[in-house]
Amino acid sequence: MRKTRRQETPRIRGRTRPLREPRGTGAWVLLAAALLATLGAVFVSLPAADSAEAPAALEVWLVRHAEKVDDSADPPLSPEGEARAAHLAELLADAGIDAVHSTDYQRTRDTAGPVAEALGLQVELYDPGDPQGFLDGLRQRGGTHLVVGHSNTTPALVEALGGDPVSPIDESEYDRLYRVSVAVDGTVESELRRFGG
Repeated sequence: MRKTRRQETPRIRGRTRPLREPRGTGAWVLLAAALLATLGAVFVSLPAADSAEAPAALEVWLVRHAEKVDDSADPPLSPEGEARAAHLAELLADAGIDAVHSTDYQRTRDTAGPVAEALGLQVELYDPGDPQGFLDGLRQRGGTHLVVGHSNTTPALVEALGGDPVSPIDESEYDRLYRVSVAVDGTVESELRRFGG
């Protein structure tokens, strides 16, 4: 028959005493550990859930391209237009612009270019034929954006963001600068400024 070995216990002054855990300690330790693990899991999961659901605040500056040299299909800016684009870069230097967007035309890219260059950003092209997709992307990103467009697209984008375009832009009008702010709760504020000479 196999002998079982008794668990050794410490000797205190020549006598052997059985090891005993203080009464109730094990249960409390296990309960506390389980509670901390549960709270930790809840705490870690909360920020991810909030960030996925909560919309970001959005501020969008919108402007029509500056003056062009002629009415050809894809003209560059005139000297007046170049001066206006440079003035726009000065105006928005401290606006906190995170991204600069332009349609893929020389006059709009050249209007956006000085702002992007001054801020160390690249001009991001967007499709004016898909305004909803473009604006959905801006809403998802949040932050502060400059959008350079055209006389017929700029007021439409202002309105789609919930702002007030005031009136259509006349073909000879180049000095409108809109700012539309969309708060996290969906509240929209818009204003129209004039700039340039």
